[in-house]
This record gives sequence, C-alpha cells and structure tokens, in this order.
Amino acid sequence: MSTLSDSARVAVIGGGPAGLMAAEALAAQAGVRVDVYDAMPSVGRKFLMAGKGGMNITHSEPLEAFLGRYGARRPQIAPLLEAFGPDALRVWLRDLGVETFVGSSGRVFPIDMKAAPMLRAWLHRLKEAGVSLHMRHKWLGWDREWSATSQHALRFMTPDGEKRVSADAVVFALGGASWPRLGSDAAWVPLLSERDVPVAPLRPANCGFDANWSDYFRARYAGHPLKPIAITVTDVDKNVQNRQGECVVTETGVEGSLVYAMSAAIRERILADGAATISLDLAPGLPLQRVIDEVTRPRGSRSMSSHLQSRIGLGGVKLGLLHEALSKEAFADAARVAHTIKAFPLTLLRPRPIEEAISSAGGVAFEALNAHLMIERLPGLFCAGEMLDWEAPTGGYLLTACFASGLVAGRGALAYLAGNGR
Repeated sequence: MSTLSDSARVAVIGGGPAGLMAAEALAAQAGVRVDVYDAMPSVGRKFLMAGKGGMNITHSEPLEAFLGRYGARRPQIAPLLEAFGPDALRVWLRDLGVETFVGSSGRVFPIDMKAAPMLRAWLHRLKEAGVSLHMRHKWLGWDREWSATSQHALRFMTPDGEKRVSADAVVFALGGASWPRLGSDAAWVPLLSERDVPVAPLRPANCGFDANWSDYFRARYAGHPLKPIAITVTDVDKNVQNRQGECVVTETGVEGSLVYAMSAAIRERILADGAATISLDLAPGLPLQRVIDEVTRPRGSRSMSSHLQSRIGLGGVKLGLLHEALSKEAFADAARVAHTIKAFPLTLLRPRPIEEAISSAGGVAFEALNAHLMIERLPGLFCAGEMLDWEAPTGGYLLTACFASGLVAGRGALAYLAGNGR
C-alpha cells in the first residue's frame, strides 16, 4: 500500500464550507500541508451572510425525502451524503461545540441561531491542525509550466503582486455565481473551460422572478407578503408540481421561500417557452366548491371586496391581485372571481439576475469527475461545492451537500496522493 510523502502539499482554493471541509479532511492526515487560498479578506463570507437571518444548517426530514430535493442530480449527490449526510453533520457540529435543534419546519439550526461562533470554532480547529489560510489570493489560472503531473503550478494575484504556488493536488471550491460581492464571481469558468473541462452554464437558482405588475399594484403592494398561498407549476417534462407556503411581492415580481422552492421548474419553463404561467391558489385552506358557495352568496349592497373579506377572509394584497387579473366587469362576476381565487394565473417573464440569487445552478459536470470528485482528464485536480452542476432548494440542503462534497474531495485528494485515487 502506498503512503503519503512527508512533504505532500495540497492547495484548497476557496474558503467557503466546501473548501474548509476539504481542508479538514486533508489536515486529518499527518504529513500533509494544507493551504487554503481565498480572494476575499476573510473566509466564509457568503456562509456568514446566509446565517444572518438564522443559520439553517441542514434539515431533519427522512433521508429519502432529503435526497429528493436534489432533483435530477440525486444520483450524483446521494453518494456524497452517504459519506457525510445530515445526521453526520449534526454530530460533527456537536464535536465542534455547536449544539443544534430542530425547528417547527423541520429545519436544523444552531442553538444560538448564529453562523459566526461556529465559523470561529471551526477556524480555530483548522489552524490547530496546521491549515494555513492565505487571504486576498485570487486564483488566476496555471503557470505556463503547468502540466498534468504530480506538481501543479498555480498563479494568484495577491496584495504583493502575482505569486506562483506549486501543489501535489488541488481542491477547487470556488462557488457559483450568486452574491459575487462575497467572492463567488465565477471567474473560474473560463479557466477550467480552456482546459476542456465541461461546465454547464451558470443560472440563477433559489431566485425571484419578474412579473408585469401595473404601476398601481407595484406602488401599493411591493413588500407585502402573500400567505398562505399554494403554487402549481407544470414543468418542462409535463409533471405538475404543487406546494403551499408563502412568498413576497416585490417591485419587479415575486420572491421568497415558496418561489425559491419552485424556482428550478419555473426557470426551465421560461428557458423553454420564453415565459412561465404559474397558478396561485389564494385560499389554499378552502376547496373550490366552498369558495364558489361563499363568493356566490347574495351580497346585498356590499361591494365585492367587502363580500370577499367577510365570506372567506380575502383582502389586502390578494384582493389587489384579483384586480390585476380581472376587469371591472369580470370582478362583478362572482363565479369567475371564485375560480380566479383558486387558480390565479401569474405570468413570470424572467428570473432575477444571478447576482441576486441565493445560489446558482450549472457548473462543472459530474460526468467529467470520478467518484472522488477528481477531474478525470486532469489528475490531482478536484472540485467541490456550488461550482459543481447541481442545485437544491433552501432549507439546509445547499449547505449539507457543500459540506459533503468538500469532505469527499478532500478524502479523494488524500487517496490520489497515496496512489489509490487515480
């Protein structure tokens, strides 16, 4: 059995959860020097931003349902979560000194709901393990002397000018293209593409969408929550998806947790058809016939708006939506109003820019990687995290797969250095 050289050196490029987990896996092996490079002044910036409203670290639902959240990439994500799934993540956090709890929605949070204490404890452990952090080091590509051998010559721009680094293996964990101000600027895409690494186009995921609001509706209701509602979307494969929750009206359209959960299906319909018309159920707690019965009851001298508020509790922004869709004459037709309440057609024109998205879809194709997440045609180079071609809804699924892929890539780099991962 091969053993590691005492001078083995691995470069991890990217200091988010995937990169730091790869560094931890590597540092567990004595004799390996681990250097983490990040373009930002400090690591974990997007991680900290994601935790500002409460650090949702993973989800407690059964693994079968959990895996279903990764859609078409479930076959590729499943082995990663077998190595380090949601339960293992919670054990790892406990070992780090971070206790967690399950919220009412099934989401898992640190007891204090904060990301910063967890990151501080993690960085302390990594430094004690000998991991070196190099900030303000932006990866520029390979040195001209680069070759697919045991030594990989990397170029970085630093505050002191350009710097060259050689490593025996490299783990790329450079993120996608969302929130570029925090470091995920997708500058790596042309660098890998020029080495013939297949990269699927990066697209916004967990994002809002634009609609064609009237000026009045936009001025009156932007920022108002729509809750509870249900959304029905027919995806490009003609599968009908339905989910209940809440979202928010914005100046340009809609965003929020329910929209994010359906964003992949909506985005793909827009790509295929130029626009996507989704159906909103504005009274998800009432069956259609009940709504028809209540709305068509005689209303006497009351306005239709007062009638809807009295009979089914529908007012505010939901009432505003009805006025967006129905003419004055149609709004006086009780049966038509009832059907529109249960199936409000909302046409979405485009996703919001990828810079605004919570995450991104697309990235390095899994088909170009082996089981250790090593690029097949570039031995010793591994990829992890959001720069891989997968997506998942919010709820802890994104972070869990980032942690897991980082661990698998780090272990893969160790196997490669030992001569067992080629």
